[in-house]
This record gives sequence, C-alpha cells and structure tokens, in this order.
Amino acid sequence: MRRLKVKDPEACMACLQCVTACAATFYKTDDITKACIKFEEKNRVVIPRTCIQCGKCARNCEAGAITQNPKGFYFINKKLCVRCGKCVEVCPFGLIVWASPDVPPSKCIACGICAKPCPMEILEVVET
Repeated sequence: MRRLKVKDPEACMACLQCVTACAATFYKTDDITKACIKFEEKNRVVIPRTCIQCGKCARNCEAGAITQNPKGFYFINKKLCVRCGKCVEVCPFGLIVWASPDVPPSKCIACGICAKPCPMEILEVVET
C-alpha cells in the first residue's frame, strides 16, 4: 500500500511549505485550510498529520464514491460523490477537505507534492 509518511514529526519546523504546496496544486489557492495535510500541537510540538489510508471514509461512503486503487490509496470519485459529507465526518484525523458544498471533498492520494518543498525532508511516500 502506498501512503504519505512523516519520518520525524518532531523535526517539523511548521514552515507550512507542505500545506501550501498541497493547496496550490489541488485548489489553486494559498489557503492552507484546503490542504490534505494538517498540523496538530502535541506536548508543545507541532506535528504534521497525514492520511494513513485507513479506509474508514470508504467504508462509510453510502454512494460508493471512495475506493482503493491498486497502489493502495483511497480516492474520491468526484463523479460518483453525492456530497453528503459522511467521509468528512468519519475521518479520524480530520484530513478530508471539503472546500465548498458545490464541489466534492478531496483527500490525500499520496502524490508526494507536499514532500518536495519540505526543507527538513521529513515527508515521504512509502510502500507499506
């Protein structure tokens, strides 16, 4: 299975280059709330959170719009999505982005766009 991995969460400088790259690539904006990677503060350390491809979103999608591809990541078929928001509700890490009711939600597809600009090189796409 292919997924985005955080190699050393404590090395993160919270520079936001990863979230900026994600939002710019998929939403053509610098609005970091539209990125599929988020940050969480834990014990005064900022830790990047990425989709672990758990499949909970797919199991709860009543329209069957979220499926796992042969590389192991789950993706949202925007043509099948009915925009019910169930996937957003059940994501344990709050990583599914629903920018507007007019467009289907999106989630990390382990493309690696966010890993490229990271100055600490802590993000990587791995096969598990």
